[in-house]
Amino acid sequence: MTGGRGAPPVQVYEGDNRCGLIAIVGRPNVGKSTLLNALVGQKVSITSKKAQTTRHRITGVRTVEEAQFVFVDTPGFQTRHSSALNRNLNRTVQGVLSDVDLVLFVVEAGKFGLDDAKVLSLLPQDRPVVLIANKLDAVTRRAELMPWLKSMQERRNFSEFVPLSARKDSDVQRLFQILKPYLPKQEWFYDEEALTDRSEKFLASEMIREKLFRLTGDELPYSATVVIDRWEEEGNLRRIAATIVVERDAQKGMIIGAGGERLKRIGSEARQELETLMDAKVFLELWVKVRSGWADSEEHLRSYGYE
Repeated sequence: MTGGRGAPPVQVYEGDNRCGLIAIVGRPNVGKSTLLNALVGQKVSITSKKAQTTRHRITGVRTVEEAQFVFVDTPGFQTRHSSALNRNLNRTVQGVLSDVDLVLFVVEAGKFGLDDAKVLSLLPQDRPVVLIANKLDAVTRRAELMPWLKSMQERRNFSEFVPLSARKDSDVQRLFQILKPYLPKQEWFYDEEALTDRSEKFLASEMIREKLFRLTGDELPYSATVVIDRWEEEGNLRRIAATIVVERDAQKGMIIGAGGERLKRIGSEARQELETLMDAKVFLELWVKVRSGWADSEEHLRSYGYE
């Protein structure tokens, strides 16, 4: 096949490999990051009961037979706040949706609220959308799902409907087979063994942030972030110094805890998980600093790595 006059020939792929970009979208706390980690087979995105822990476009890769699935985990659409951070997060989601081959719209099985509807209204009309009814294990009466599903089908002509539990491996394997035909036939984007396009440094900051949220519970607003100040590699040793950035002095004290015990625990749990992830010895130093109003400052957002 050739292009127009003077244009180079258009190469037609004739192999059997498939590869495509798949966005995982939904309101906060529907299990998007848990699903991504299950699909990849390793933690690449942090999870927490606190809404809005994913803040970056995080790519997870899984190659199954001749198909390579490139999953993009996104922040949950923010519909209630208008800070610079939340505007940044929503731009990230919309940017992802503009160039994917397939969208996974994740909701909690049997539930659909105003925030879900707002996300659904923003999904592109020219992309296939698969409805993922997650947390199926939390549904006590499965028969009630049928009228719910009928109501969902009236909202949009979904390409597929997949009820599942992201924590159940057989459900995850079934999802691969359902999604495979939607991937274009083309060469893979990554090596067969690749799991993510994110660096160890980025993953370290995310793991620290996860422990921060898990160990402070609802006490700490989600406007806290982690900055890697120093990263040194000495053979199988990683020396990492990181700063937890908060907006108020009270939050700093909350993180440090009585006698520094809470900060020590955050560092200890993050270090253990990083050693498993990197298969290396990790020496981790943590500090806490106050930067008032950082979440509403475009300059601070850029300096902390937000796109």
